[in-house]
Amino acid sequence: MSADTAPPHVLLLGGTTEGRRLAEALAGGPYRVTTSLAGRVARPVLPPGEVRIGGFGGAAGLAAWVRGHGVSAVVDATHPFAGRMSFNAAQGAADAGVPLLALRRPGWSAGPGDRWHRVPDLGAAADALPSLGSRVFLTTGRTGLAAFAGLDGLWFLVRSVDAPSPPVPGRLDVLLARGPFSLESERELLRAHRIDVLVTKDSGGSATAPKLVAAREAGIPVVVVDRPGVPVGVPLVESVGAAVGWLAEAVG
Repeated sequence: MSADTAPPHVLLLGGTTEGRRLAEALAGGPYRVTTSLAGRVARPVLPPGEVRIGGFGGAAGLAAWVRGHGVSAVVDATHPFAGRMSFNAAQGAADAGVPLLALRRPGWSAGPGDRWHRVPDLGAAADALPSLGSRVFLTTGRTGLAAFAGLDGLWFLVRSVDAPSPPVPGRLDVLLARGPFSLESERELLRAHRIDVLVTKDSGGSATAPKLVAAREAGIPVVVVDRPGVPVGVPLVESVGAAVGWLAEAVG
């Protein structure tokens, strides 16, 4: 097949439910889709289409891969907190001269009865904890736990897909689990571990949202880490359908 008749090649930076659903929506369509996964999860759920695992080596490496593989457009559907990858994607796509779209599920919003404390980063979350509780349910993932390592007076329950690596808090129990989680299971978890404060990133979505409802019901304060912004100039959509529409306009 010649370059003129080859289907447009879409590089999908995945690792999220939205990325997998976009790959599913594009399967069998007029595109060649390659999903790139960071490789940080031991047993990722693989999407349809071609899959590559591992980093690119920064923005320059991504730009080189895009040029070398005839990529027509890039969709950044990484985790809302994968800030470095998003900025590398913006620079790499710009350097390669291909359009880039960011696909992000909407963030969470506090409702009546919520006791939320919004903070800009994990360090600020750690600073806020001593005045809020002593038994912490930490659901920010297995990376970044160093921010909480110095809080010796607190006990932590950490939930993540894979086991965390040091440095971690001294008083720590680890629960290995992958969402979605039911409201009843979250209620029972808070009761069983006598949790009195929850820490989470504003990841959005429904898979892990029941913990917020359980915390509201129990009157437990929630420290919510705000997500980083999308790089300046990168268009943003919040649904798979909108991403499909953008691709149709961007590459035909």
